[in-house]
Amino acid sequence: MIDHIVLSVKDYKQSKAFYEKALAPLGYRLLMEFDDNGAGFGTGKRAHFWIMQREPASTSVHVAFDSADRETVQKFHTAALEVGGRDNGAPGLRSHYHANYYSAFVFDPDGNNIEAVCHKSE
Repeated sequence: MIDHIVLSVKDYKQSKAFYEKALAPLGYRLLMEFDDNGAGFGTGKRAHFWIMQREPASTSVHVAFDSADRETVQKFHTAALEVGGRDNGAPGLRSHYHANYYSAFVFDPDGNNIEAVCHKSE
């Protein structure tokens, strides 16, 4: 089980604004911030998803966030696009994974592939 993940970002303020809005529909909120170059987001009292300003080692990172339902996947996609994310797959079924795999993909400001996915039937 993963405890937390940290993504390197080039522009901390831009990425912080992106993730604050894009992850809000999934119940994530900013929980911690360090020296105006690091932020931790979570759904409870602990931060599980972090961003830190530093030169990215790669922009091919793929992070998928679990979503409670399909409507929330759609809200994630809309929020991410509104804050500057680039579409990498509109909300919809990806039945090649399994019959109920409903997800949406966006590229964050650094080009990382961020996904919200719901595994429940409609």
